Amino acid sequence: MTTAPPLALSLRAVTVRYGALTACRDVDLDVEAGAVHAVVGENGAGKSTLLRAVVGLAPLAQGTITIAGELIARPSPIEARRRGVGMVHQHFLLVDTLTVAENVVLGDEPRTRVGLFDRRRAEEEVAALGEQHGLAVAPRRLVSELSVGERQRVEILRALLRGARTLILDEPTAVLTPPEVERLFAVLRSLTAAGSTVVIVTHKLDEVRALAQRVTVLRRGVVTARLDAQTASTDEIAEAMVGRATRPPVHEARATGEVLLSVVNLSAGDARSVSLEVRAGEIVGIAGVEGNGQSSLVEAIAGLLHIESGSVCIAGADVTRASPTARRALGLGHVPEDRHRRGLLLDWSLADNLLLGREGELAHWWGIDRARVRADSERLLVQSDVRPPDPEALARALSGGNQQKVVLARELARKPRVLLAAQPTRGVDLGAIELIHGRLEALRASGVAVLLVSAELDELLALCDRVLVMLRGRVLATLTRDEATKGRIGALMTGAAA
Repeated sequence: MTTAPPLALSLRAVTVRYGALTACRDVDLDVEAGAVHAVVGENGAGKSTLLRAVVGLAPLAQGTITIAGELIARPSPIEARRRGVGMVHQHFLLVDTLTVAENVVLGDEPRTRVGLFDRRRAEEEVAALGEQHGLAVAPRRLVSELSVGERQRVEILRALLRGARTLILDEPTAVLTPPEVERLFAVLRSLTAAGSTVVIVTHKLDEVRALAQRVTVLRRGVVTARLDAQTASTDEIAEAMVGRATRPPVHEARATGEVLLSVVNLSAGDARSVSLEVRAGEIVGIAGVEGNGQSSLVEAIAGLLHIESGSVCIAGADVTRASPTARRALGLGHVPEDRHRRGLLLDWSLADNLLLGREGELAHWWGIDRARVRADSERLLVQSDVRPPDPEALARALSGGNQQKVVLARELARKPRVLLAAQPTRGVDLGAIELIHGRLEALRASGVAVLLVSAELDELLALCDRVLVMLRGRVLATLTRDEATKGRIGALMTGAAA
């Protein structure tokens, strides 16, 4: 008779409520020690909330949580840490103005004999821990100088320094480039090989099958499937997530029209001497490892970053020195890569976020028509499948994917002629990805020019008519649809084919 493996986590009939909203209902979850367990589901399915309940960051209405065989009467961050559970959140909780070492030891600072912060010891401990787990980041660097992948390493180091034996990662690859994903997976495999347990909250099914042993699927707060990640098909997991079969985008070649976006020898921030054109009815993609000028390029086109040299034209009008408002008036829409910093006012309602930049459309001569604003926002929220579709809900209360739907809904409501879409499906589930891809395809069909920046090579290959690859701030190559392959783009991104 075989003995069942010990459980690192065991949840029974867990229910989480926020007022009248039930985020999770009667969820059972068993996580085997020393394994990788994936929790998947659409945005708003309750997966992040469920794991936040384990560490005491979401209100447990009913049910029980057992960690390493011990029932936790009152889940809290202190209890979770005491039992060896650490959580790395999707939106990192780091202080930009502190160094790597200072962030890692924050709240647990080593002290000298006279009680002062022992900076040297902190830096030595962080450097040794990073080397031990393949998470090396220079301890003296400021967090503000780090890439997204390096920031994630700092978050993991924080959890490990505090003795985490069970590591919960919320959408760990949402903001990582393919090489960074591979490095992260190598670290996680090393941790589980040494006896640690990993729980990942994700929506990327190819990564689930590459990394996890077991997968639990949530839909609208309820478990819909418990599967062996190695034998279940991607389609089987996807159908359990969304309740139906999904379809990949189908590219249809169409005739293009006039040039609606023209960039000539543009230098701004990390972007150097970039030239490109996007025509009406065309999606042009930008590929590149993060930090190679894509963000600077998009922000310069949007009017959010000073242009040092070169020019930008929208629909034939030179907007190089124009304000963001003037560019919007010419038909420029912008889905920013950081929806929190650039896309939303988190403590404003969804109705007010959807109104931003559209005030003139929804106003009386004496001011904003609030009745029209509410009706308009209700329509857009339902049309974009935002959950919950409540105009009065705060943007902060939504999952990342639903926040992204709100940003896209607002930009499309402006009826843009040119759309800058930067990482539009980052941190977004399968159903929302399908919706966003459908919107982008519809824009192209209607004659809109779309510039799409994405770390997802499959997304670029599925949607784009041409793909530009950026390296060290410059356009290294422009590939036609027939020339663009995953291997070729990947080699160009890393400089291997330069």
